[in-house]
Amino acid sequence: MRRVVLFSTGNVGKHSLRAIIGRPDLKLVGVHAANPEKIGRDAADLCGLSERTGVSATDDIDALIALAPDCVVYTAQGETRPMEALEQMSKFLAAGINVAATSMVWLVAPRQADDWLRVPLEEACAAGGASLYVNGIDPGYSGDTEVHSALSLVTRARSIIVQEIFDYGNYDDYEFTGKSMGFGMTADDETPMLFLPGVIASMWGAPVRNLAQQLGVELDEIRQRTEPWYTDKRIECKMTTVEPGQMAAARFAVEGVHDGVPVITMEHINRLTSDAAPDWDYPPDSQIGVHRVVIEGEPRVELNTHVSHPVLDSTDAGCISTAARVVNAIDWICNAPAGLISVEDIPQTALIRGLMW
Repeated sequence: MRRVVLFSTGNVGKHSLRAIIGRPDLKLVGVHAANPEKIGRDAADLCGLSERTGVSATDDIDALIALAPDCVVYTAQGETRPMEALEQMSKFLAAGINVAATSMVWLVAPRQADDWLRVPLEEACAAGGASLYVNGIDPGYSGDTEVHSALSLVTRARSIIVQEIFDYGNYDDYEFTGKSMGFGMTADDETPMLFLPGVIASMWGAPVRNLAQQLGVELDEIRQRTEPWYTDKRIECKMTTVEPGQMAAARFAVEGVHDGVPVITMEHINRLTSDAAPDWDYPPDSQIGVHRVVIEGEPRVELNTHVSHPVLDSTDAGCISTAARVVNAIDWICNAPAGLISVEDIPQTALIRGLMW
């Protein structure tokens, strides 16, 4: 049985916590929380379970290390505080504790990550004999496993498009997602983070380069494009309330260019309610969201993945799937050689072991 610490109890963390508590092959031994209101509360209270676990949340990292867990599931937001997240991850790794993370999207393709991020983590892994796997909250799955499956069905590929098309209206994450995408901002306001030059290419360029390398394609360049959509009427939703003249949808992409033509594209189309950006693509079958891969080739292949839940919103279902990608990898990560792990290193059969009991 693997001893596990959960680090952060936000949108993905609370679902990771439920999964860890529920699995018979995992034992929750610690929980980290940054919010003072969560410290001291039982883990069950933080993820909506009724049966107490006896494990209380703490903000003391040294106390969590002293528990000697096999793995830390790190779901804290890192993209807005990369140096702090880097330091926290490194501290666990150097102590010999493996880390499975949804944070730090730059590390989804770790061999493509910049030196400032990759090298300290490699050193920490070597010092502690530990491993780090980062799934990311995006692209994750659609940018790797799903696109690999689609490509296996063609004899030749001319172009690849990976898309997330999602209504974020019920996604309760305005502080990061909402602000970084610019929801609620006007054209005269300060440019939102994701629309700044080079930011999209920095965050999602590594998976594009990684896929090109796997295909044996040499890219001329990585470029980004962004497009805001401003509403002419008031839109109210859980994410935020948008007034006329404010942004209610965002479209952005990273493109890998070969011979002057985009051949690998990773694109987001995100809106607040179905009223926003009516001329942009929608998910099929009136779904709230879709992760789509389109291969133009011989033959053309299109895969559309929807996640849902009988009680929760599809955005929550997506967070459950994100949690699953790291929780399901814990045992394999703990057995892996020390170092940075990419998703293609993990056999897909290893990710389904223990799912039925």
